Amino acid sequence: MGSLKRKSDENPSGEPAQKQQHKENGSDMVDSEPVACIHDVSYPEGYAPPTHSGPSSASDHSEPPKVFPFTLDPFQAEAIKCLENGESVMVSAHTSAGKTVVALYAIAMSLRNKQRVVYTSPIKALSNQKYREFKQEFTDVGLMTGDVTLEPNASCLVMTTEIWRSMQYKGSEVTREVAWVIFDEVHYMRDRERGVVWEESIVMSPKNSRFVFLSATVPNAKEFADWVAKVHRQPCHIVYTDYRPTPLQHYIFPSGGDGLFLVVDEKGKFREDSFQRALNALVPLNESEKKKENGKWQKGLIMGRVSEESDIFKMVRMIIQRQYDPVILFSFSKRECETLALQMAKMDLNGDDEKVTVETIFWNAMDSLADDDKKLPQVSHMLPLLKRGIGVHHSGLLPILKEVIEILFQEGLIKCLFATETFSIGLNMPAKTVVFTNVRKFDGDKFRWISSGEYIQMSGRAGRRGIDKRGICILMVDEKLEPSTAKTMVKGSADCLNSAFHLSYNMLLNQMRSEDGDPENLLRNSFYQFQADRALPDLEKQAKDLELERDSIIIEEEESVKNYYNLLQQYKSLKKDIHDIVFSPRYCLPFLKSGRLVSIQCTKSDEISPSFSIEDQVTWGVVINFQRIKTASEDDASKKPEDSNYTVTVLTRCVVNREGNAKKTVKIVPLEEPGEPFVISISLSQISSLSSLRVTMPNDTLPLEARENTLKKVSEILSRFREKGVPLLDPEDDMDVKSSSYRKAARRIEALENLFDRHEIARTPLIEQKLKVFHMKQDLNSRIKSIKKSMRSSTALAFKDELKARKRVLRRLGYITSDDVLELKGKVACEISSADELTLTELVFDGVLKDIKVEEMVSLLSCFVWQEKIPEATKPREELDSLFAQLQDVARRVANVQLECKVQIDVESFTNSFRPDIMEAVYAWARGSKFYEIMTGTPVFEGSLIRGIRRLEEVLQQLILAAKSIGETELESKLEEAVSRIKRDIVFAASLYL
Repeated sequence: MGSLKRKSDENPSGEPAQKQQHKENGSDMVDSEPVACIHDVSYPEGYAPPTHSGPSSASDHSEPPKVFPFTLDPFQAEAIKCLENGESVMVSAHTSAGKTVVALYAIAMSLRNKQRVVYTSPIKALSNQKYREFKQEFTDVGLMTGDVTLEPNASCLVMTTEIWRSMQYKGSEVTREVAWVIFDEVHYMRDRERGVVWEESIVMSPKNSRFVFLSATVPNAKEFADWVAKVHRQPCHIVYTDYRPTPLQHYIFPSGGDGLFLVVDEKGKFREDSFQRALNALVPLNESEKKKENGKWQKGLIMGRVSEESDIFKMVRMIIQRQYDPVILFSFSKRECETLALQMAKMDLNGDDEKVTVETIFWNAMDSLADDDKKLPQVSHMLPLLKRGIGVHHSGLLPILKEVIEILFQEGLIKCLFATETFSIGLNMPAKTVVFTNVRKFDGDKFRWISSGEYIQMSGRAGRRGIDKRGICILMVDEKLEPSTAKTMVKGSADCLNSAFHLSYNMLLNQMRSEDGDPENLLRNSFYQFQADRALPDLEKQAKDLELERDSIIIEEEESVKNYYNLLQQYKSLKKDIHDIVFSPRYCLPFLKSGRLVSIQCTKSDEISPSFSIEDQVTWGVVINFQRIKTASEDDASKKPEDSNYTVTVLTRCVVNREGNAKKTVKIVPLEEPGEPFVISISLSQISSLSSLRVTMPNDTLPLEARENTLKKVSEILSRFREKGVPLLDPEDDMDVKSSSYRKAARRIEALENLFDRHEIARTPLIEQKLKVFHMKQDLNSRIKSIKKSMRSSTALAFKDELKARKRVLRRLGYITSDDVLELKGKVACEISSADELTLTELVFDGVLKDIKVEEMVSLLSCFVWQEKIPEATKPREELDSLFAQLQDVARRVANVQLECKVQIDVESFTNSFRPDIMEAVYAWARGSKFYEIMTGTPVFEGSLIRGIRRLEEVLQQLILAAKSIGETELESKLEEAVSRIKRDIVFAASLYL
């Protein structure tokens, strides 16, 4: 893969253009200004650049297709040059840097050259916004999303990436005419669920097309361009910039504090002293001041009352006083967004004229709704807040309400907006300040800290170009955030663009149906395979280096040493098994009485290789008490004590390091070594044995003298039993351990101890050293094996085994023949991409959808599109519940077939992924109920339910196409009736952007 690197912003003076530009503007930031952009290009192997200009060369046209009313940044000018040369380009730049300029130029150029151009975006809302923006600019623009199709024959088509993929699978005429494809927000490719759509779309894109990829900053943009160049046999340029038009300052607001601490200045310098002062200013919250909800702490909410002095209130008041508004406050929970906004209810940020304007815009937008829908609590409760200049933006809002809030924010009528992460994606809506009210988010599996990449994406909303000298980011920190985590967040780099490729049945069937489709070819060309292959040379070198190191180790009598080593490993493993049985809570807890002597493992921390003596080094201590560790998942009383973890508090000799700002470190040492008597908590696994002896404990172990005297008593006992050894509790006789596993292990240990005594090498000189060297050799061997396994999986086609397994499933269920030709079932599953294709196809062929009423069918299909977990959801009525039971049976059957065919799947979690939470609501909607009536009986957010019903309509449309493809006219008309029943009123209200 060839590569040419050049700094694009050089000029005759030898200075970067950006520096020169700042000098001319008299900027005081010249010294710190980074190189504005790096331009690189990836060529496919064996590529010879053409001597003539590209298809849309600038030389063919005296006038550029679009002139911008401002001076282009170097990265924009450089990307546009690539477009004019007719070559693909990836633009990787920060949020708000101005990447859309490149997209606008590509569209203008295509229209000038009478070529067709496709613009794809990750979400429908963004497609709608872009359609409006492009329509005003170019007129000849169409829109295609799952919900709406407008002017599908236009020269410029705006669509979601899913629609573009679907068009390619169906061999749409459009795909043969497209000269340029613009992929916006292409870093979405790393998304766990939907990332694969980008990979499929890029691989299958027409070979004669050129591409514009717009992405947030990704460190491995070159790798991505190398892949595109390889797959499409054409050059792909990378224009990368870290430059921010508006520099950022990052502050920390400590919980309970009353000030901001600047931790990263606009030059990107981290201020350690200020960071430490911020952490010192943290005021730990009392339990009475906390309210726990869904694993997150909400500050300032006491017994449901709004506290005027909550951190959020103080923060917003300070921002307004310092004129840092408008401000976006990011939170990762829809409910928390609303709760925090309510804390602002006493604040008024708009003047009388602004209030009138807000009300006018609001009701003009709401005019498209029915009178009943205007009475929805979400509509009526939002207006008073909006008039005060305070807004809320999350996916649970009515789509029309969300759009009104976006428009008001853009017009400067909202000064303070509480939003979830989705607001940081899409249309350029920056603010002066961005606040992170929470730095933990639920990612579908667990709560975790936000990554530095996510922080960069959201903080990029701070600073309006040409308005603010700098943008301000404020991180609200409580005592649970480690300093290192906070530092990584504000100083970390963007996340790499790594493949999230995975196989789906819909993908396989569509590949088999296409004329030139081939699942293996798609896998071979995937970014996943490219990244795996790319790692090969490095893995080969690692393996070679380790093999050289291993072969250089020579051990005398290696076979005997190996034999002895293996015996020792068996012995240690058996010892551990016995320890785990004896020290399980059910056996040892009754003996952890105060004053009990216990031996504690005390391995030296500076020892490089593990000790190979039969016994580990131990010291002694005295039990004070023990306690159960309660984890978040153990709140229920059903948890048995033997399933829990315990810590034991012991008094022993320790070396305590309290130097500098570093955390205090405690190291257990033998009693005779220097140290101090210290009370420390250890786990049960750290105790080696329990003595039958107990010492009298002082009432208070706080005074140093009391602790020292206790350890003196222990030392006296140890010297008295030096020859015979301290008497221990016998597991069987004293502790009543009744376990066949214990007896079996004890007998094998006895046999091994006899072997050790007789082993010829045991008494040879330097045996300990030989064992350590052999252990090093074994460690090198296992590392070499692991690397070679990775190499094998890289050189073989990624997913090859899974591909075979999934094809087995399709044959077993009758979707394809043994020659990979599609059967009727396969044709149906081909059309279904918005729901689980196998389960839904099985329902169709079992006749379930034919035998039930339309409203019941719609209700049942809602289980395929709803993923949110709602603890207090309404249980569906009996007839719906029995339909849901049928669905679960079909899902379980499909999952079991997959398991039998060696596809990795958890049958229960797959079956439970179909949720009945909105069955009742959808049933009522399909029967003609009013939306506001449905909302009174369901705990679901209005916007979430609307999104669910819209996705349901998408599934119905796909089923209509499926029924058509197999000639099922009766089912087709039933599905069409279902669409007409649900496609009405507020749920399908037109977007304000259209």
